[in-house]
Amino acid sequence: MRSIILLSKIHSPQDIKKLSQKELKQLAQEIRTTIINVVGKNGGHLASNLGVVELTIALHRVFNSPDDAIVWDVSHQCYTHKLLTGRYEEFPTLRKAGGLSGFTNKNESVHDFFINGHSSTSISSALGLLTARELNGNKGKVIAVIGDGALTGGMAFEGLSHAGQLCKNLIVVLNDNQMSIDHNTGSVSRYLSRLTMTAGYQTFRYRVDKAIDKIPYLGRPLEKFIFRFKRSLKGLFLTNNLFVDLGFEYVGPLDGHNEAALERELRRVSRLHRPVVVHVVTKKGKGYSPAENNPELFHGIGPFQISDGTVEKFDTQSFTEAFSNLMCEEGEKNTDIVAITAAMAKGTGLSAFSHRFPERFFDVGIAEEHAVTFAGGLAKGGKVPVVCIYSTFIQRAVDQMIHDIALQKAHSVFILDRAGAVPADGVTHQGIYDIALFRPIPELEIMTVCSAADLKLCFEWAVEKGTSVVIRYPKLTCPTEVPQMSEPVELGRGIFIPCTEFVIENISEAELEAKKNKILIVATGGIYSEVQKAVRSVLLDGGYADVYLLRFIKPFDETYFIELASRYNGVVFVEDGVITGGIGEYLAGLLAEKGMKNNKVLGFEDKFFSHGSREEVLEMAGLSPSHIKKAVKECCN
Repeated sequence: MRSIILLSKIHSPQDIKKLSQKELKQLAQEIRTTIINVVGKNGGHLASNLGVVELTIALHRVFNSPDDAIVWDVSHQCYTHKLLTGRYEEFPTLRKAGGLSGFTNKNESVHDFFINGHSSTSISSALGLLTARELNGNKGKVIAVIGDGALTGGMAFEGLSHAGQLCKNLIVVLNDNQMSIDHNTGSVSRYLSRLTMTAGYQTFRYRVDKAIDKIPYLGRPLEKFIFRFKRSLKGLFLTNNLFVDLGFEYVGPLDGHNEAALERELRRVSRLHRPVVVHVVTKKGKGYSPAENNPELFHGIGPFQISDGTVEKFDTQSFTEAFSNLMCEEGEKNTDIVAITAAMAKGTGLSAFSHRFPERFFDVGIAEEHAVTFAGGLAKGGKVPVVCIYSTFIQRAVDQMIHDIALQKAHSVFILDRAGAVPADGVTHQGIYDIALFRPIPELEIMTVCSAADLKLCFEWAVEKGTSVVIRYPKLTCPTEVPQMSEPVELGRGIFIPCTEFVIENISEAELEAKKNKILIVATGGIYSEVQKAVRSVLLDGGYADVYLLRFIKPFDETYFIELASRYNGVVFVEDGVITGGIGEYLAGLLAEKGMKNNKVLGFEDKFFSHGSREEVLEMAGLSPSHIKKAVKECCN
């Protein structure tokens, strides 16, 4: 392993301004070594971070953060930025509870301007920040760094359009690695792949700009005239430059791994007084062959063997893997099923379906709003669209879910992966809002599954009998099955699991039946693993608790549930979503109206939850097995 000499001495971006080109090359090597070592142990976003090392060095050499603001889109590629802004000593805590975030975090450093983790926001955020600074008389530069994948999001184009209209001196650095999370798709990707400008033109342009700047009084008016004149000429001779058409000056494409050349061009760009796009071409995974050869795998990865990049395999099956197999099985049986993803084919388990049925697979890029409305159109045409999106990203398409799906009664299935507590990625990625967001929407059915068998039954039901259906499950290994999980789906009803299914040695069924204080735990499927552990602990301590798993959050058979709950001394609601607006809060109120007030509601409170392991996040939220057990005991008193 290479020794870390230069990087350990970098305490702020000012420190790298003193280094020679030879030292900068050594620094880049040390940065890559550090990132590989830490991500190998902690997991994280590897390929994207290895691809922007030289670009990040050049940005911090040319600009003066935080007086100049660098805004990272998604910010999953900010590890080098963190290392250059005084966080080297803390870097081993990356993505650990209480440690550094895997994304930019304004509470972590003055060099991070936003808490970011979602795509296509940087241009709008940067433009707003720049406008505010100008109104306050601040002359600092603002730079938005956005990947070609994030540029497929509609919001990025809204920001570009407004920036061109305002004609602010915004700098947009387009990091073009010709691959976002999965391989880029769509006309924007193809456009970027063929977009070129000659080096001769760039040199001539800067010489002219420099000469004009020196003309007293006439410099700025003449500069504006020539800018408009150049735009007219480009309209004639460079008809396919989208950025020029939107009002930007365009520079590139530049070699994203040539730090000296990048620095030279960025210094020239920094002197411009109008919006500019700097097109930089980089290679994902640069400097680590396993990530270079398989950037998709190393986009977001768990701990791995640094020597060869291998990831430990487990015999257990995750919900995502169970869905992947199920999707192929159902696709074989029903030729009307089509699959849609927003740049997350691998992450949502659709890769196998895409290879097996390529004509029925659609990756729309990072465009969740379009994905949802596109599904509505497919449903109108007689297909059964299955839209697979992470819970945290479906937030971006709430209006489309209301207007283009539920209102139309479109027969479609929405698979929300990563629902509930999401480890390591932190506040921007917790999948805890979908129940509260979608439960109020008419004509929308919401299901929550607890095992592979349950997922199969619910998915088959959604495809055959449902209308507009949402199925949510966590980023987790499928729990151990019990016979009740294979019971047929009944509209509005869940799965009742008596505590006898959790009986451990030395406790007889007769002893359990004799218990006076009997508690019912009502839970969403994604929290079943923790409920299972809690019930066993309750039984060991001499208590009693049956479990009712909510297959349906909506519609809900209230009559059946009230009758069931009336048999118990108390009810504990456990939900892997926010309490406010959640199903637990609603059902507890329903029981209270019927005079059954001995209830406890556990869920995510009204605050944001940071990164950590699943167990640590649930501990923070009061949803660990010990918290559930405590709530059961309190209901017994």
